[in-house]
Amino acid sequence: MGRRIGIITGVQEEADAFLTGQHDSIDQHGAFNIRRLTHGGHDISICCAGIGKVNAALVATMLAMRYQADLLMIIGTAGKLSQIAGDCFVIHQAVQGDFGAQRPDGFTHYTAGSWPIGPASIEAFHAMPLPGLDLPKVRIVTGDSFVECPDHSLRLREGLGGDLVDMETGALAQVAIRLGLPWAAIKATTDDANGASAGDFQTNLLRAARLAAAAAEQAIAALN
Repeated sequence: MGRRIGIITGVQEEADAFLTGQHDSIDQHGAFNIRRLTHGGHDISICCAGIGKVNAALVATMLAMRYQADLLMIIGTAGKLSQIAGDCFVIHQAVQGDFGAQRPDGFTHYTAGSWPIGPASIEAFHAMPLPGLDLPKVRIVTGDSFVECPDHSLRLREGLGGDLVDMETGALAQVAIRLGLPWAAIKATTDDANGASAGDFQTNLLRAARLAAAAAEQAIAALN
């Protein structure tokens, strides 16, 4: 018996790139379209949640509750923080880069969902390993801001050990952990989280979306 996989993306192009045009049905729930299909013997519900952590958490919860997803996954694009080689990656750890305490001497990061009081501590959310992929494994930092500043990129890389940055993965990971579900993520990079990020994102979106979707298709087909 296959799995029930709930997949979210931040933008529509990322969702459309996954098994483009294929569906068994399309459901509408409020502002969200859920494309339902089967792949590799697994039931898949895929939805563009929209940008940001609230949207990601909302749709991840909906897929878990309404569609009984037993694996939550996010695919799509991200900015690159580190010098790691490659342009498509399996996420093995996620942290939230904007959760913590703002203090006179700067911002102190804490594990998302914990009390942001007392000694600082960051524990990453750990993803489920994905089969069938020979891709680098990286840590992603999630926050509700699009990074176009090399100085902030440096802070996320050095302070949180981030390789990539996005606006959704950490929220999906937190929902999955709270619900007792495994989660997974595949991201392809569009930009270097610097002053050219906005233009690079638009230029590279379709190519990166397809890279991540193709890797997800391969991994899901190899799942037991």
